[in-house]
Amino acid sequence: MEKKHRIYTMSVGSVYPHYVNKAERKGRSKEEVDEIIQWLTGYDRDALKGRLTDGTDFETFFAEAPAMNPTRSEIKGMICGVRVEEIEEPTMREIRYLDKLVDELAKGKAMEKILRQA
Repeated sequence: MEKKHRIYTMSVGSVYPHYVNKAERKGRSKEEVDEIIQWLTGYDRDALKGRLTDGTDFETFFAEAPAMNPTRSEIKGMICGVRVEEIEEPTMREIRYLDKLVDELAKGKAMEKILRQA
């Protein structure tokens, strides 16, 4: 339980550069990472920027998201050795959805497929 607690209390802004670096190493962009986060959470560009700089932790970030995308339940597959669709704890599932989307971006998937539009 302690490990989960640390993840929940980490600031999104402290992890965000890792998402961007992962994407950029594979030829993708910061703007695409932002688009994914906005699609998942409903934050607009300014609100997302604020959350990334104000120290918001993951638990608050997801709990206060303006509009979690209802199609996020279509995100399936393995992340960190666990099937995302089998994660029962809501905050951890949201974190792993985001991780999975960034992984898909870094693996070269088309944005339409990442955003479950195709």
